[in-house]
Amino acid sequence: MATNLSVSKSKDPKNFIVDYFHKNSKKIIRPLVAITVLLVVWQILCSGPTSSLPGPIKVVQESWELIVNPFFDRGGTDKGLFWQLSASLQRVAIGFTLAAVLGIGLGILIGTNSLMFDALDPLFQVFRTIPPLAWLPIALAVFQQVNPFEGMGLKANEVSALFVILITAIWPILINTTVGVQQIPQDYRNVARVLRLPNQKYFWKILLPSSVPYIFTGLRIGIGLSWLAIVAAEMLVGGVGIGFFIWDSYNSSRLSAVILAVLYVGLVGLILDRIVGFIASKVVPEENN
Repeated sequence: MATNLSVSKSKDPKNFIVDYFHKNSKKIIRPLVAITVLLVVWQILCSGPTSSLPGPIKVVQESWELIVNPFFDRGGTDKGLFWQLSASLQRVAIGFTLAAVLGIGLGILIGTNSLMFDALDPLFQVFRTIPPLAWLPIALAVFQQVNPFEGMGLKANEVSALFVILITAIWPILINTTVGVQQIPQDYRNVARVLRLPNQKYFWKILLPSSVPYIFTGLRIGIGLSWLAIVAAEMLVGGVGIGFFIWDSYNSSRLSAVILAVLYVGLVGLILDRIVGFIASKVVPEENN
C-alpha cells in the first residue's frame, strides 16, 4: 500500500509542478527578478512629461487591442501581429531552407575538394562581410527585370526579400560545413581507403556523422541571421510582415506598437534558436554536445 501511495503521489501533476519549481527555482526566479527590475527602471526613465518613449504601462494601454486580439484582419496590411509574424516566418522558412540546402551541399563539395576551396574561399570571406541590406537594391534591380517566380504569384519585392534571407544565412552554413568536412580525422580517411569504402558509404558512415556538429552550428547561426535580415528587408520592400509593421507604426507615431512588435521579434528569434538547438541535441552525437 505504501508503495502504491508513493507512486500515485509522484504522478500527481501538482506534485510534479512543485518538484520542478523546487529543482529549478533559481533558473525561474532570477530571470523574473531581472525582468521586473528592467520594467521598473524602464517605467521610471519614461515616466517624465518630456519623455519621447512610452513606459511599459503606457505600452500595454495603447497596444491592448494588439495584445488581446492578434488575429484581426481588416484587409491589406491592416492585420494583427499573428498574421504579421506568420508572413515573416513563411519568408524565413523558404529562404532559410534554400540557404541550408545550398550551403550544406556547397560546403561538402568545397570541403572535399582542395582546389575549389583555394579558389572560392577568398570570395566567400568577402561576400560574408557584406551587410544584408546592401544586397537588397541589387536583388530588386535584377528581379524587377527578370522574375522567374512571377508565374507562382511572387512579386519582385517578395523574391528580393527571399534572396536577402538566402544570401545572409548561407555563409555561416557553408563555411561551418566546409570546416566540418575538413576536420574529419585522418584516421577515418585512412580506414576508408583501406576498406575501399564506396563513396556513398563513406558519405553516410564517415563524412556526414563527423561534420554534422559543425553543420548544426552553422544552421543555428543562420536561422538567427535570417530572422534579422527579414525584419530589416520588410521595412524597405513593404507588404504584410513584422518588419513593415514596425516601420509603418513608426511613421504613424505609434511607438507603443513598435515596442510591442520589437518584443515579439525578440521572443520569436529566441524560439527559432531554441528549436534548431533542440533538433541539434537530438541529431548530434552526445560526445559532441
